[in-house]
Amino acid sequence: MNIPENLKYTKDHEWVRVEGEEAYVGITDYAQGELGDIVFLEIETEGEELAKEEVFGTIEAVKTVSDMFMPVGGEVLEINEKLEESPEVVNKDPYGEGWLIKIKMTNTSELDELLDTAAYKNLLEA
Repeated sequence: MNIPENLKYTKDHEWVRVEGEEAYVGITDYAQGELGDIVFLEIETEGEELAKEEVFGTIEAVKTVSDMFMPVGGEVLEINEKLEESPEVVNKDPYGEGWLIKIKMTNTSELDELLDTAAYKNLLEA
């Protein structure tokens, strides 16, 4: 299982890649594997300011629908439009082309509450 070192993780299996005041958010390799074939994403929060752990959208796989949660608070700046026509990209490349949203963080100190790679691996092994 792929767990990149340069990301932060949540207990809900989202990841964050920080780039200055902005960050990209997606679901982890573990999450996409557990969900199975992803068939649809519903993210209608572009332009909205959301708090940490608020739902920013849903992800639909063949067997289930799951909420996706904000790892840190911020404004949703952009939604990955490629996923509208090709949601399966999340299965193929969850940490690259399969990112879900780009946000402007409101409180970067919330990053300190997220899991690093070692802590996320421990969560999966528990």
